[in-house]
Amino acid sequence: MILARGLGTRMQKEVEGLKLDAQTAKLASQGAKGLISVGRPFLDHTLQALLEAGVKDFCLVAPPGASAIRRYYEAVAASLPADCRIDFAAQEQPLGTANAVLAGEDWGKRGNFMVFNSDNFYPPRAVRELACTSAPATTAFEREALIARSNIPADRIRRFAVMDIDQEGFLRRILEKPENPQQYARDGKLYVSMNCFLFTPDILRACREIPVNPIRKEYELPTAVQLTIDTYGLKYAAVSSAEGVLDLTGRDDIEPVRKMLAGHKVSFPEPKVKLD
Repeated sequence: MILARGLGTRMQKEVEGLKLDAQTAKLASQGAKGLISVGRPFLDHTLQALLEAGVKDFCLVAPPGASAIRRYYEAVAASLPADCRIDFAAQEQPLGTANAVLAGEDWGKRGNFMVFNSDNFYPPRAVRELACTSAPATTAFEREALIARSNIPADRIRRFAVMDIDQEGFLRRILEKPENPQQYARDGKLYVSMNCFLFTPDILRACREIPVNPIRKEYELPTAVQLTIDTYGLKYAAVSSAEGVLDLTGRDDIEPVRKMLAGHKVSFPEPKVKLD
């Protein structure tokens, strides 16, 4: 399940001194991060990485109606191999990641499924390792490896949610901005969450039961995960990764991502769909 409904408010913000071509500026002003070209639309590269990892069944959570991203990926779906499929789910309002997962309930309740952000490019090996783990599970990215191998500025990574992992390798909690993050280090390494999960359908019930975040006014996936740990008794294996993840959050991420994805080949043809 790929979450592609967010408003992209940080992408909409202009960056002083940064000039974008007309098409990129238009998509950025709409917050349409997945459609911004980095050689191909960014989400094409993410989809390719997931295909390379062996994923063949997708659900794209998108805005309701005939949005540009839905029209484009309906055309992509028609060009994929016969054993690959893209379904679509509509999140009526951008009410957070847990609400987005719940929008794909009909697809998700069929069995175990992975969840990824549409504005991240995940390394295929990390996806394969997560997919081969017994559900539920999550990828735990080494913070220093992310700093070294991603386009993400170090100060931004240091603000990412930290994972509290027990001695058996299971997730206890995902902590936002802990006062002393180093207390959660394992073997001298600190692990962070990049919203990369392998779920059982239990998560759908949790997404329905959690309260809205009182500050951000959104239903957040880490809160639903915590409910399944504390109340349902689920144990999430934390699959460590020392690889980098590319992030397309704001306009100043576009050029670094373009450089890092230069030469990355997408196997499916690019459909001729007007992106407006």
